[in-house]
Amino acid sequence: MSNRPRRPAKPYRRPQKDPVRVLAFEALRAVDERDAYANLVLPPMLRAAREKDGFDARDAALATELVYGTLRRQGTYDAIIAQCIDRPLREVDPPVLDVLSLGAHQLLGTRIPQHAGVSATVELARLVLGDGRAKFVNAVLRRIAADDLEGWVDRVAPPYDDDPELHLGIRHAHPRWIVSALWDALGGGSAGVEDLLEADNERPEVTLVARPGRSTTEELLTEDALPGRWSPYAVRLAEGGEPGALDAVREGRAGVQDEGSQLVALALANAPLQPEHTGTHTARDEQWLDCCAGPGGKAALLGALAAERGASLLAAEKQQHRARLVARSLEGNPGPYEVITADGTRPPWRPGSFDRVLADVPCTGLGALRRRPEARWRRSPEDLDGFKPLQRGLLREALRAVRPGGVVAYVTCSPHLEETRAVVDDLRTETGAELLDARPLMPGVPALGEGPDVQLWPHLHGTDAMYLALLRRTA
Repeated sequence: MSNRPRRPAKPYRRPQKDPVRVLAFEALRAVDERDAYANLVLPPMLRAAREKDGFDARDAALATELVYGTLRRQGTYDAIIAQCIDRPLREVDPPVLDVLSLGAHQLLGTRIPQHAGVSATVELARLVLGDGRAKFVNAVLRRIAADDLEGWVDRVAPPYDDDPELHLGIRHAHPRWIVSALWDALGGGSAGVEDLLEADNERPEVTLVARPGRSTTEELLTEDALPGRWSPYAVRLAEGGEPGALDAVREGRAGVQDEGSQLVALALANAPLQPEHTGTHTARDEQWLDCCAGPGGKAALLGALAAERGASLLAAEKQQHRARLVARSLEGNPGPYEVITADGTRPPWRPGSFDRVLADVPCTGLGALRRRPEARWRRSPEDLDGFKPLQRGLLREALRAVRPGGVVAYVTCSPHLEETRAVVDDLRTETGAELLDARPLMPGVPALGEGPDVQLWPHLHGTDAMYLALLRRTA
């Protein structure tokens, strides 16, 4: 029996709280548990952290990068984590998987030193998961740290020649079916789709819109801002620019709006109308409709443009809470407008009442994956079937709502052909509507394709992947 004295047990050390990583973890849990979107969850969390924990701009930037980067590359990190554990990924508790993904992003997707990434994540695991599961997190992260992202992708992705879509999907963090859909919509070679996938993984600029008659771009052009590329009402904020710091944004005279959204609204406003009756020399242009207006960004711009011409806008939104957002966006509009809660597929207005109609239809949102990176993992091909009847129903009623000679803008924030040209082709066949060339209505914008419809792209135009078809109702 040994008489050597036992070493005294190390005193228990309580885990240290890192407010930035705790906030990032809580944001990921909210996205997972509540099916929320990070661009809606994160800003109020950051505001509260500034007040409670004294977050500065650097803290906010790191938290934002951890949340968005982890969500953006979730599928790739899942494939890597699956190689580093001894059980199926589905058997890992979601909070544990969130911590592992946060750690994987720090190790593989940032410049944080490896030792700091591992130790900070293990400390987070001790705090939010407990010491037992923190040991599991530590072991997995040390396996992940054995290689860089490029090396891991070479391990977990199939060779390009064997399955190009899955290879690109893992390399660029997109589900295989989305890679396939984007490839079809581009209609080009692999270079085009890789450029698009890379652009989807970049943080988009914050773009403002100066609502005509209420604000000007000059008012918004501070030292941290640049003019928009294509829209005369657009201003681009430098990285870290805070829209809420501008009086015009706080007062609703300007707003945050992607330049692609501005371009499609401007195209509708400037589309040529025809007289309603033969022999009439001028075309009536008095009544405009936004038939699915929530949350109100395009309605606010259209309302301001309509006011400049003495026209009025009716903004309809099916969901009451979104109709309230539309009303808030339009509040203070210089011209006549009305906001109603109404279903655009069963409208209360009379057919032929309007001169211009915007049908910005609900869709999968595949055109805004830069802003909502989690949507790529949340959507599935089956979602397309749910949107098909709604999109066709809205466009059908929009064409009924517009007078003969009037114009409908069919808009989606998705480039998927099933949500764009397939819908337009079906309704043109059904109604005989004339498809106008939308390209001249976006002056100066390059790479608009063969027309007559327009597909904008993040990698070509710096915008969301907005689709626009302009249809003129015939007799």
